Amino acid sequence: MKIKIYPSVLNCDQMHFANQLNAIDSADGVHLDIMDNHFVPNLTWGLPTAQAVVKSTTLPVDAHLMIDNPDRWAPEYAKAGCSIVSFHFEAAKAPLRTAEAIRELGAKPGIALNPATPVSVLADILPRFDQVLLMSVEPGFGGQGFIPEVYPKIKRLRKMIEEARLSTDIEVDGGISDKNIAKVVEAGANVIVAGSFVFKREPARAIAKLREIAVGVR
Repeated sequence: MKIKIYPSVLNCDQMHFANQLNAIDSADGVHLDIMDNHFVPNLTWGLPTAQAVVKSTTLPVDAHLMIDNPDRWAPEYAKAGCSIVSFHFEAAKAPLRTAEAIRELGAKPGIALNPATPVSVLADILPRFDQVLLMSVEPGFGGQGFIPEVYPKIKRLRKMIEEARLSTDIEVDGGISDKNIAKVVEAGANVIVAGSFVFKREPARAIAKLREIAVGVR
């Protein structure tokens, strides 16, 4: 499966948001973290920002909803033009219905799991999602260290996908750098979210370095 690098703009210089989007135009997409200060203890953006980002880039916008009541709000991000809308299994009451609503609006539905949530919860619903987002840090803040217990979790999920003969993307988000991306890809991930590593240095070079390492593994 194709390796995709999605910089997380949670870690960018938000006083120069447009310039930061231009700086990552060599990436495969833009990862947009939506937090409501309820599901996670942090507050970021809402629909107006998602709409603005969609209008400001030619890259696909990958919305990660860390919010309560995603059944109500996830379809709105599809309407806003986000290409992928991932919501948390832990917060959803009707994940299949929500996934279908996202798809009907022209976006790809994704399901996200916190580090302690086993991939086995997806056994009966996996075919309904185009992407599974595995958190490799506790959600809510950027700049955290990678939780190593996520490596075998990625492997288990890749095995599930292959046994079901699906083409589901595995996205991993949190604490990824040039030091551990190879192991993440070896485990079976193909969509890499990187925030601090990209925006704490020259973004285009950081993206190129991550891509070089990841493609070398494949």
